[in-house]
Amino acid sequence: MGVKLSPASPAGKWLGFVTAVWVQAISGNNYTFSNYSDALKTLMGLTQLQLNSLSVAKDVGKAFGIFAGLASDRLPTPVILLIGSVEGFIGYGVQWLVVSGRIQPLPYWAMCIFLCMGGNSTTWMNTAILVTCIRNFRRNRGPVSGILKGYVGLSTAIFTDVCSALFADDPAKFLMMLTVVPFVVCLAAILFLREIPPSHTAAEENEETKFFGVINVLAVIIALYLLAFDVTGSHGRLFSQIFAAILLILLASPLSIPIYLGVKNLIRSGAESFDVEESVTKPLLAETAEVEKKVETTSDAEKRRPVLGEEHTIFEALQTVDFWILFGSFLCGVGTGLAVQNNMGQMGLALGYADVSMFVSLTSIWGFFGRISSGWISEYFIKRAGAPRPIWNAASQILMALGYVVMAMAMPGSLYVGSIVVGICYGVRLAVTVPTASELFGLKYYGLIYNILILNLPLGSFLFSGLLAGFLYDAQATSTPGGGNTCIGAHCYRLVFIIMAIVCVIGFGLDVLISIRTKSIYAKIYASKKAKKSSVSFVQ
Repeated sequence: MGVKLSPASPAGKWLGFVTAVWVQAISGNNYTFSNYSDALKTLMGLTQLQLNSLSVAKDVGKAFGIFAGLASDRLPTPVILLIGSVEGFIGYGVQWLVVSGRIQPLPYWAMCIFLCMGGNSTTWMNTAILVTCIRNFRRNRGPVSGILKGYVGLSTAIFTDVCSALFADDPAKFLMMLTVVPFVVCLAAILFLREIPPSHTAAEENEETKFFGVINVLAVIIALYLLAFDVTGSHGRLFSQIFAAILLILLASPLSIPIYLGVKNLIRSGAESFDVEESVTKPLLAETAEVEKKVETTSDAEKRRPVLGEEHTIFEALQTVDFWILFGSFLCGVGTGLAVQNNMGQMGLALGYADVSMFVSLTSIWGFFGRISSGWISEYFIKRAGAPRPIWNAASQILMALGYVVMAMAMPGSLYVGSIVVGICYGVRLAVTVPTASELFGLKYYGLIYNILILNLPLGSFLFSGLLAGFLYDAQATSTPGGGNTCIGAHCYRLVFIIMAIVCVIGFGLDVLISIRTKSIYAKIYASKKAKKSSVSFVQ
């Protein structure tokens, strides 16, 4: 029975994935800055440029994700998760102490450090989760990326709506949740998530696809549930508490999969279960070792530079034109998207909205739909027609550019439309780029390659949020008592939106280029999947 409950058993494997989903559902805390940024601005007497620089500091924390990437190839998953959870506890804990008034506001440089720690904590969590799960389910990379990144998108709405329901938008209590909840959830993942051999047979791959479909449906239900709560206006305390309780039940619902597999295994005899696990696990381990040995032998014996689709070291990946095309297009999408998310509070106030939490939640929820749908759609078209995965990034860039144009026009309701469009496209960009990098440069050094791509987050935040939005807002703003400033009107961010729309058009060109350059890679993936499916059908 002990073998059945091991991480390599079917039930253990999916229990690990469920805890990974929970970590992702709380690891989007880095996107919630708008929910308490105004409290920091008022408390510390900051200008908009200074406030935006604080938001850049939290995103700069992602630049140190390089260390998480290096560690992912040397340390086990639980250790990486523990580092991230402790760092987040300290980073957000200090912010909570300041905003709640338990300590005096720290010097500006000190606050930058603790915001940086909070931002860096998510890189350890995300690296541990994404690298481990994509390796565990490498034959379903699109759905894995879509689901995990989708829950990251939902996490902002989860935190925002639960706090709004229980604490009436109190920024101090919101920060208290950001401090405690991720730490506790990571402890659960530390116990169950491990790297194990991937599926070996077509039957196992089909079972994985089926279970991912179940988790997909449950995630959509959660997203619609959050959306319904947002659009129905204010609610009484009792109703809000019921909402929070049901939400927790829905978040726990993916546990039905490992429970189902555990019960299914219990029905089998002990001897039969042992034989099945031995016959599956040993070939899996042998296959993994053989693949790694083949890569090393090829590298040592032939002394040649790998082509796209093969295993790359980080230095080999950085020497390719394709990596930098992917890097640049990623910057155009996530950089401008971050600028909107970091400044959503001020954008709403500039257009006369007293409560901006609605826009924060809309961006989060529709970001989820962008992430989860693009993961499945891109995987479907690879299997059906060999369509290059980056083509979906190109489509999202054009849509995002149109969203910025709508926001620049500042018509009634334009901020609603813009927050939805930006949310969807930002989500597509994250969910598609993650598996694309693994398909082009391999999984052996994927943790480090992923974190180098994630450098776009602090870089994009600095360029588009810290510099572009900060300077242009302050140029339009008027001083207020206490040393801050404010700007009211559509002109406050119009030029920001126009420039970001142009940037997205440039990103579109880069995405089209990488799609053309990788067409042959995805044609090979399609042929491989088709041949495998045909051979299975022939045997049957």
